[in-house]
Parts: sequence; C-alpha cells; structure tokens
Amino acid sequence: MNIVLSSTASDSHTWNLVYLHLLLEEAGHRVVNLGACVPPDLLARSCVDAPPDLVVLSTVNGHGHHDGPRSLAAVRAERVLDHVPVVIGGKLGTTGHEPERADALRAAGFTDVFDDAGAVSRFTAFLSSLGSLRLAGSAS
Repeated sequence: MNIVLSSTASDSHTWNLVYLHLLLEEAGHRVVNLGACVPPDLLARSCVDAPPDLVVLSTVNGHGHHDGPRSLAAVRAERVLDHVPVVIGGKLGTTGHEPERADALRAAGFTDVFDDAGAVSRFTAFLSSLGSLRLAGSAS
C-alpha cells in the first residue's frame, strides 16, 4: 500500500512520525512522510500529486481535534481523493483520552480514529483489514 503520513498543521513533534514510518515500512508499505507542521493545502496537494491508498495523520500536541478536520476537509475537497481512507491518531485533546473527541472526528468523516491505550494494535489490525479489502476488490 502507498501511504501518506503527516502531522497536523500545529504539531511540530516528529518522534511519532518516525515511529509510524518505521511501523508502516516494516509491514511492507511504501510511506511518504510529509513531516511536522503540515498545512492542510500541502497535505492535499501532496496526495493529489501521488494519490495514496491511505492517509495517516498523527498528532501529539493535543490539538488534533482542531487541526484534523481542516486537514480532512482539504483532502476531501480534491475529487481524486474522495475514496482514499483518512485516519487520525495520537493525542487528540489536552486532557487525556476523550472518547467524545474521537466520536466527533469520525462524524466529521475520518475513516477511523486511534487515540486510546490499544491504538497501535487497533491500527495494525485496521491496516490488515485494508489490505484484505484491496485484495478482495482486485479479485473481482
């Protein structure tokens, strides 16, 4: 799978991106890591230039619930990206695990949200399910 990995516009952390990049590559995926503090328009342009199979947004600064929807809107504004799953994970708010923020992000259109203690294992299971769906779709 081709995956675009990015932080949100206000998030300058990079250790999370390095970790995810390695996790994804070790699972056999090709990763374009856009890095930290990625504005929504740059994320969307990068995805249009080389349409991915998945967009992964990672946030550590606690502002994912604000920045994430703007990034998602920019990606969804590009018709060629309508079908691309977009997920977000990390620290979505500043007060710890906040299930209502995850629910709001799903309602905003994120394919899935990974923000709890089991996030990494749920994320790897999600990746496996995407791979299975792609294989089933190509067989028909």
